[in-house]
This record gives sequence, structure tokens and C-alpha cells, in this order.
Amino acid sequence: MKTLLAVFLYFSSVWSRIPIDRAPGKSRIIGGKEANAGQFPWQAAIYLETPTGRYFCGGALISNQWILTAAHCVYGAEQFTIQLGSNNLQSSDDNRLIVAATTSVVHPDYNPDTLEHDVGLIKLHMPITFTDYIQKIVIANFGQIFDGIVVTATGWGQTSDGTAGLTNELNYVDLSIISNAECQITYGTQIKSGMVCAVGNFNEGICVGDTGGPLVKPGIKGDPLHVGIASFMSQNGCETSEPTGYTRTDIYHKWISNVTSVL
Repeated sequence: MKTLLAVFLYFSSVWSRIPIDRAPGKSRIIGGKEANAGQFPWQAAIYLETPTGRYFCGGALISNQWILTAAHCVYGAEQFTIQLGSNNLQSSDDNRLIVAATTSVVHPDYNPDTLEHDVGLIKLHMPITFTDYIQKIVIANFGQIFDGIVVTATGWGQTSDGTAGLTNELNYVDLSIISNAECQITYGTQIKSGMVCAVGNFNEGICVGDTGGPLVKPGIKGDPLHVGIASFMSQNGCETSEPTGYTRTDIYHKWISNVTSVL
């Protein structure tokens, strides 16, 4: 039985020195490709400060003042710097919005050892204005995720196990949801009802630096739906063919709605 691994990218240096892989011909996420401007307008890049250092995670804008991410991305964090509207982490462009936040909420049942209830929220200081490049995404309600659906994962995470650091451009990859019973063949009873797993054609999926980011069901007859929060990959690395894991959004819809309406 494989062990779950949840890792967010740590930086001991200042953010301007984040290592970025720009080598031509490299895969993105794992086995993905670069996103077009405005293709995923809800995507958030989150830089977080904790007493032990600075880290990076992904997230998704779900209202004009709230970011949905993983609990392990906000657990113990004291301050956040969040980038919206731009696919590029470093180059300046007119679509970029950089905001700060200090308020976050971790699901009360989050377990950092088992990654159960790996759901977190960040509240921006002030509501933001939506643009063509900054939009919220609808979060799935109960029953809106099912086995076999095609979903899209996005992020700036590592491109391979041997490549440290982030990619400079936002990347995406299409995956398929598998049943928890099938995922338990790999991870055993570590897979709980609040989790969901996805696989690609070979070794496609998330890697270090992608956690907290959204898993999205594309909008065919309706709006795109946020169905999962990137949570873990196998301890064997990102380039294995083993499933990658996400926290189900639909199960936590009520909790998310309650928190964001009260705070």
C-alpha cells in the first residue's frame, strides 16, 4: 500500500528568487500544457508565510473576497500574498492583481496526519472587482461529481520529480475521476469518503507546488464546477502512474457556504 504525500513548495529565499523551470520541451504539471490568458480566471497563486518559512500553494477564487484552497496550505500560516488574473508568476502584465490577506479558516476536523478534511479558506482584506481575467468559479454541490467524468487540474508546480521549483506559466492537464474503491487498490483505507482520486493517460497529474489548486469539471451545459482541491500524490513521486488525490468540494459545500457567509 502506497502512502499519501502532501507537499507544498518551500522557499528559504525571497520570493523573487523562486526557481523556475523554463527549459523547452518540458512537460507541465506532469504531462500538461500551458494555459491561455483568461482560460482559468479563478486560479490563484498563494504565497504564504509561517513561523518556519515561506511556502507556495494554488487556490481558486470562489467569490469576490474568498479563496478556496487546501487546509495544509493555510494551517499555521500568518500572512498571504495572492496573485490573481495572470498566468505568469514573475513577468508583469496589465491583468495581474496582487492582494494581501491575514484571515484564514481551516476545517475544524482537518487531520494533518491523514489529510482528512483537507479544506481551507482565505479571506481577502477587501472585495475585488471581477474582470475578463479574474472571475469566481462555482463550487460543486452534493452529487455533482461522479466516477468517470473528465476534469482539469491546474497549477504552477514542479514539472518532474527531478526538477525543483515552480514553472513560470500556469499549466493544466485533463484527468479522469476514478472510484474510491479503485483508488484504494493503491492507497488502501487511507482513502476516505471526503477524498476523490484522478488519473491521466500515463503519469499525468499534480506535483509539488500544485496542492491547494482546483480540480474543475469543464462547463459543457452550464458553468465550470470546482469539484476538488489538490491534496496529495504518492510518496513514490509525481511521475508514477499512481492516482493523485483531491478533497471533494461537493461534500464540503455547506461548510464553505456557512463560513463565507458569516465571516
